[in-house]
Amino acid sequence: MECVVQGIIETQHVEALEILLQGLCGVPKEHLRIHELCLKSGPNLGVVPSEVRLLCDLAQPTPSWTVRHVGGAMRGAGAEQISVLVRTVVESKVSKNVLRFFYALGYKLDHELLKIGFSFNFHRGAPITVTVTSANKMPKLHATEEAVPVTPGIQLVEITAPAAADNYNDVVSAVSSFCEYLAPLLHLSKPGVSTGIVPTASAAAAALLSNSGNKTS
Repeated sequence: MECVVQGIIETQHVEALEILLQGLCGVPKEHLRIHELCLKSGPNLGVVPSEVRLLCDLAQPTPSWTVRHVGGAMRGAGAEQISVLVRTVVESKVSKNVLRFFYALGYKLDHELLKIGFSFNFHRGAPITVTVTSANKMPKLHATEEAVPVTPGIQLVEITAPAAADNYNDVVSAVSSFCEYLAPLLHLSKPGVSTGIVPTASAAAAALLSNSGNKTS
């Protein structure tokens, strides 16, 4: 399972966010270029629909593939009271023939995206990953070189951390605490809960860029 929160930020403030994350995480960023294909099961695979995502990492010298299935979110009074979504996730490395394999099983391509950006992977109370990406759509099937932004000027920020049944409370606390450091730049909440752009983002970004300039000059 994993803990996750999401938020959006204007592209003009991404540089300031990167400066803040670099200072908080203390590790170099990793470049992301992910071709994501969302597949949905056909009627021959049962009444309950199934969805999997195939992720092709194009930032690597040799593209690598991962299959990812996101299950249901934790429910109940306890889940409602926390600001972080806790959900089941199954993920595995696969070969480059994975798309052909799922087509043979009866899955159909629902949509595909090219996600471009960067990530930070670090440990702060728990192993945490922060990704900042722009989602891009393709005019033709698999035409990643022709991808154009879905939401120009807006990027998605996602924070995830692996968890288990016996430690998710600690992981939720670690993620929530880290989110507080980013509050001047963006709101982070459970996926699907729209919180919009933070009013203080412009001022916070200007201050971060100014401080960064003073340190490097």
